[in-house]
Amino acid sequence: MRDSKYLGYAPVVVPGVTAQERIEAHSRQVACDGGSAALGHPLIWMRIEGHEITCPYCSRTFVLAADAAGGDGH
Repeated sequence: MRDSKYLGYAPVVVPGVTAQERIEAHSRQVACDGGSAALGHPLIWMRIEGHEITCPYCSRTFVLAADAAGGDGH
């Protein structure tokens, strides 16, 4: 489902169903596969532009650690 400003895809949180995981990331590039092996979702790569990013498939939120490097060399 798209967000109201059409900036990208925003997950719809369903209490008791949607993952409420907040994962600390030490790099602006993060990968997510849902974490459930065969029950997960396709592996996607995301870039944290601000402080955090939420996976559009499983709603896991990746939060940039305070000690994270500023760039990834690209």
